Amino acid sequence: SEFAFSGLGLNPHYGTPLTPCAEQRIAGGSSSGAAVSVALEMAVAGLGTDTGGSIRIPAAFCNLTGFKPSASRVPLTGTFPLAPSLDSIGALTRSVADSILLDRILSGEQLATPMPSLAGLRLAVTRDFVLDQLDETVAVAFERSLGLLAEAGASIRWFDFPELHQLPRINAAGGLTAAEAWHGHRQWLEGDDAQQYDARVAQRIRRGAAIGAADYLDTQAERQRLIAIARERLGDADAWLMPSVAVVPPKLADLATDESFFAANGLVLRNTSVINFLDGCALSLPCQLAEELPVGLSIAGLHGQDARVLQVSRAVEALLRGVA
Repeated sequence: SEFAFSGLGLNPHYGTPLTPCAEQRIAGGSSSGAAVSVALEMAVAGLGTDTGGSIRIPAAFCNLTGFKPSASRVPLTGTFPLAPSLDSIGALTRSVADSILLDRILSGEQLATPMPSLAGLRLAVTRDFVLDQLDETVAVAFERSLGLLAEAGASIRWFDFPELHQLPRINAAGGLTAAEAWHGHRQWLEGDDAQQYDARVAQRIRRGAAIGAADYLDTQAERQRLIAIARERLGDADAWLMPSVAVVPPKLADLATDESFFAANGLVLRNTSVINFLDGCALSLPCQLAEELPVGLSIAGLHGQDARVLQVSRAVEALLRGVA
């Protein structure tokens, strides 16, 4: 997706890569090309930015592993920003081990990531918001994964997080992404270069023009409030589990109209963007059976909990790869 501003991976200028995992279905965005190149074994890893899910969505749609580290863990030097408050840099790979290796290379720091036993792991799950409107395939794969983890001895801890339902209201005018993207793109969108933009990307960025300073600061305050709530609710959990994306990869033909495009984009970004807004870190790994459409399982944590997320991901991957 142009300027990393879509969860669908469509590009009107250079063509749209499709997932190799299902006929005529999208690869997810924004890092669609990176994901497809790794899925087709043209590359061992792909780099991407993640402002609202641009690594984890294509990972989920292309049967890959995608890790969004805590913001600022990987320096943003040399990248073109979308929304600096939310941007992270990470990698798309074919395994958690490769994700750990790429994180070490990108961050310059080697985290301690021994594989823990699943027995006794405290895995938090909430029904609020992130389990709404799930495709049947996604719901079945997620429930099956929770069942397997429980059978392996993990403690599945359900918790309430109704405040997540406030996110559509908080971001109704475009949120931090539109405000900060407008700041970064205004000079071009107000000039002769505007016509070169993907029209849908330009439309979303221009929403930021109407967001005033007070509204922007209100959103930042709301963010800090929800981060504090998340820290309290998650408590001593080792990780927070949810479906990476609420739906399986949509068919490209079903996204032809603006109405269908924006509706699908919102739903595809919904779960992944929660982690960005809460300033967390997360890894998506495949959890579907071989005959099913691709589904990602998100293993998430709070800011700075990257090592624990990667540790838990190693154990979860080992379990699921033994069954899938």
